[in-house]
Amino acid sequence: MRRGRRMGAFVCAGGVALAACGGAGVATADPPRVSALSATLSRTPSPSPTPTPTPTPTTSLGEGEGLLAVLSYHGYTEWGGNDPKVNWVAPFERETGCKVTTLDHVRTAEELHKAYDAASYDVVAAGPEAAGRLIAEGKVGPVNTALLPDYHDIPKRLRTLPAYNRGGKVYGVPYLWEATQLVYNAEGERPRGVDALFKSGAAAIEDDPLSIAVAALALRRTEPDLGVDDPFQLTPAQLDRALALLADRADKGRTYWTDPLDVVSGFADGSISFAQTSPYVVSLLRRAGRPVRAASADPGPGRADAWMLAAEPQHPSCAYQWLRWTSAPRAQRDAAAWNGLAPANPGACTGRAGRVCAALHVGDEKWLDKVAFAARPSADCGRGGPAKCTDYAEWQKRWQELVD
Repeated sequence: MRRGRRMGAFVCAGGVALAACGGAGVATADPPRVSALSATLSRTPSPSPTPTPTPTPTTSLGEGEGLLAVLSYHGYTEWGGNDPKVNWVAPFERETGCKVTTLDHVRTAEELHKAYDAASYDVVAAGPEAAGRLIAEGKVGPVNTALLPDYHDIPKRLRTLPAYNRGGKVYGVPYLWEATQLVYNAEGERPRGVDALFKSGAAAIEDDPLSIAVAALALRRTEPDLGVDDPFQLTPAQLDRALALLADRADKGRTYWTDPLDVVSGFADGSISFAQTSPYVVSLLRRAGRPVRAASADPGPGRADAWMLAAEPQHPSCAYQWLRWTSAPRAQRDAAAWNGLAPANPGACTGRAGRVCAALHVGDEKWLDKVAFAARPSADCGRGGPAKCTDYAEWQKRWQELVD
């Protein structure tokens, strides 16, 4: 799944100006991959250290080492390069004395793994697909959450997600999250069930293997005998059935989108009638006067991204200072507004992040509990024990076959 898709103050879709939608970011093209904050700060990456599977977490914060190497998705670590007013790296440096000497950006889990293996980083912002692999390979270490004053302000639902917890240890500090809903054009056909997305040619589904879970979640309701429990952990039979549902109308003009602006454009010009997308996208369209509605008030599948600690960070004190900074309301507010994603810390729902939080029901724990949050599919079904589920590699293979 591609991250760092800025859904900010000005979005144009089908000739419809959405400047009134609010938010901090501007939907412009990302700059080339940034290595360090400027040419004067760049350095040649050193080889990645040999990871320790279960290192002992830091128990206290000493004096910062003064340096920090960061790997993140585009838009998650802004330093003023896209907009001088959008910068939460410089305040971090001023207040902690830790200079971000390497700041590398990626868009996908695959790019993240390649970058992480090619250089040495202290912290990494990862999604559930990447996190599962980083944990399994021992490339990230457990976090001592007692060193993070704002950690317990994050809802328990997000703090305990299987994607970032393993063997009683915490491996990720939630940062930004989103949920999706089945959305339709209110001037057209109303959905006749949770599987309506797969029965229409004028439908939009994200081009990502984890979108298989959308079909699996529909099957959990329409075919309970199939036994789908977690839509992200499927047996071979369940995966086959989910792919069959996805393939039903795959050749009838379906759109596989890679950016939420594709969905905005599709609804604006009438080429899309159904989509699985974020409530924030719905709010953008509705404020622009487009007749778009959610088929249900309840959320469907979602995902949360988190900051993780390298297995052997070269600058552990500054790494923890960064985890403190990014779990607090100030940085999360700016990141939420810039990316159009919900902050993990509800205290960030002020100012420009308010509309995003309202769209994603931040603070409503009952709504949050209904979100089926993504985890990396694994052969052990995410619970250990004998293999009986399909792993992420199989999901990738089957998804590519469907899209091709």
